[in-house]
Amino acid sequence: MHLKSVNLYPEKYPTHEFYPFNLRIFQQTPQLEFDSPVTFFCGENGTGKSTLLRAISHKCNIHIWENFQTMRYVHNPYEDQLHEAIEVNWTDGEVPGSFFSSQIFHNFSQFLDEWAVADSQILKYFGGKSLMIQSHGQSLISFFSARYQIKGLYLMDEPETALSPRSQMELLKLLYQMSPKGHAQFIIATHSPVLLSCPNATIFSFDNVPIQSMVYEQTEYFQFFKDFMNHREKYFEMLPKPKD
Repeated sequence: MHLKSVNLYPEKYPTHEFYPFNLRIFQQTPQLEFDSPVTFFCGENGTGKSTLLRAISHKCNIHIWENFQTMRYVHNPYEDQLHEAIEVNWTDGEVPGSFFSSQIFHNFSQFLDEWAVADSQILKYFGGKSLMIQSHGQSLISFFSARYQIKGLYLMDEPETALSPRSQMELLKLLYQMSPKGHAQFIIATHSPVLLSCPNATIFSFDNVPIQSMVYEQTEYFQFFKDFMNHREKYFEMLPKPKD
């Protein structure tokens, strides 16, 4: 593993009243250890998995491609400060890497097109053609296939967004192929039961305090989808009746 562990220090939190420092999960989880090439963060929205992923990215000096900040009605000055209260521990020194999310990918694709105007050869690293003219699923797989050949730490925030189940299987195959080579380590926040099924992956559940590791079959995603597929009629009974 490139990244061996992450330590959280609640005594360094600037507040315990505002997100994310008000989450019990960050107050009662002292450390996460990474012992497999693929690690998943799973849990309901608002549990802090994407926030911790971003904090790790900042602490590891991995740039997050983001557009300018828009005006907001309510601003939380603490939401991007978690990285100041964590520590990352490397196995053999810091390695490069990247942070992925669907919105960031859209921004990156636009930047790549602008670079290609000056040097079209840059596109050969991404399937040989502009990411902007490929379908969303195709462009993502082209990007993943090229980028993850490089030694590094790769953080992914819900990569399944806008990916069909078949495309999620393509990504799963890529994760499985890349991780045993020893040069790529992945930490992924996801809701996808397809991705979570990756063999030999570590799964951390953010629905538990403190954060706990669990096997695939114990995850709420697996249990819910299995029950839904086997007994979907009972879920239909919960739907509101149509009005006459």
